[in-house]
Amino acid sequence: MRIAILGAGAVGRASAAYLLTCGHEAVIWSPSGKSTAGFRGGILTVEGEIAGEFRPLVANSAAEAMAGADLILIALPANGQRMVYDEVAHHAVLGQVVIINAQPVLGGFALAERLRQAGKSNPILAWGTTLLRSRQVGASGVRINTIRKSVDMAALPVDADEAVARCRAAFGDHFDIRPNLLSISLSNINPQAHLALALTNFTRMERAETWGQSENLTSGVARLLERLDGERLALADRLGVSVRSMAEHYSRTYDFPAEPLQAMAVNIRTEGKGQLGPTTEQSRYVLEDAPYGLAPLVNLGRAFGVDMALHQAGLSLLSALYGRDFARENDLVDDVASLVSYIA
Repeated sequence: MRIAILGAGAVGRASAAYLLTCGHEAVIWSPSGKSTAGFRGGILTVEGEIAGEFRPLVANSAAEAMAGADLILIALPANGQRMVYDEVAHHAVLGQVVIINAQPVLGGFALAERLRQAGKSNPILAWGTTLLRSRQVGASGVRINTIRKSVDMAALPVDADEAVARCRAAFGDHFDIRPNLLSISLSNINPQAHLALALTNFTRMERAETWGQSENLTSGVARLLERLDGERLALADRLGVSVRSMAEHYSRTYDFPAEPLQAMAVNIRTEGKGQLGPTTEQSRYVLEDAPYGLAPLVNLGRAFGVDMALHQAGLSLLSALYGRDFARENDLVDDVASLVSYIA
């Protein structure tokens, strides 16, 4: 199969190498052109779970990348997806399947609306997180740290069986099918987890200190997480969506029994896998998760009558710390009400 990869950062590069290893044709496009300059006409060097030298095709435009593709993989941070959605809506043709790698909250609905306005109805697959945990290495490399065994995925329309089969044929049998795109939006716990960690360790981020996330998951932070998770679960219940609790997510990640988060925090601090927190305030924990995670959840709560007080407070506090209005920075979902026809 031919797969168009829109985005050439860590995820885009890792995906290209992975697909080439699986025997597929990968063509990668960078909106600015900067991220492909290091390996255009040359070698993409890959280390980690996959190692070797690869030569993915590099496209000059989104249209060129998508031409003849069986799958279109959107592999950019949330704050870069608006322009790519517009490119997909303009250039996608009948039969092409669009995958959103690590869907921003309500991102799939926003893409569906742009396709509808363009008179198109391409099937959309949304992943709850990335299949490949990776980091960029210089101008022409990437390190793949993990190939996840299982990633939540949902389809629009929900009966897009052929699209799901095509995704599995390309990427392997790594996907747990969730009921709908909304379940993916509300299953993601990063907005809540990153809000709690960023707020309670903000000066560490500003001062570029080295700090571990596990050892700073204290009892107080765990209590805050539990309250934030309660709001998320209440919203999911109101919308008729079944999602895992944060405790269940941590149980799957760390292989600990699911307990109240304060009890789990003790185990995570003493036995959990250490991961360093951000060493700059210019972190996706805030710059992506505040406008593209917290803000749409607050708006969903407002639209459906669910109190998201802590989400709103966290969004306001982060906006005050940065001197910005993160509630207004989401350019994917201009108006939740306009997407209610997809959601309700």
